[in-house]
Amino acid sequence: MADRIELKGLTVHANHGVLPHETAHGQTFTIDITCWLDFAQAAADDDLTQTINYAELAQLAHDIAAGTTRQLIETVATQIADEALQTYPQLHAVEVTLHKPHAPIPLVFQDVAVVARRSRKRL
Repeated sequence: MADRIELKGLTVHANHGVLPHETAHGQTFTIDITCWLDFAQAAADDDLTQTINYAELAQLAHDIAAGTTRQLIETVATQIADEALQTYPQLHAVEVTLHKPHAPIPLVFQDVAVVARRSRKRL
């Protein structure tokens, strides 16, 4: 059994995309992260060092998303997931959803999102 930590709605302005205006002007992206881990001992001991510091996790995701411009949001989501697994050994799995609600689609739509899920067992 694994517990979950969820970080939802982290907003970042970045310049990811294939089209020139996306990389020149950027747009707002939103990131959701779900972490699976066992935080029973952290809760019992009331000890932050035994769980995921979600403020640090948010900063990690923000720094990656606001960093190097990528054509694909798939690349950004994957990089966040991989870095989270490397940074936090207590993670069983992590899921990163990167929303691009202002994607250049000439139709009415609510959101475009990609989801990168990584686990220690590579499920």
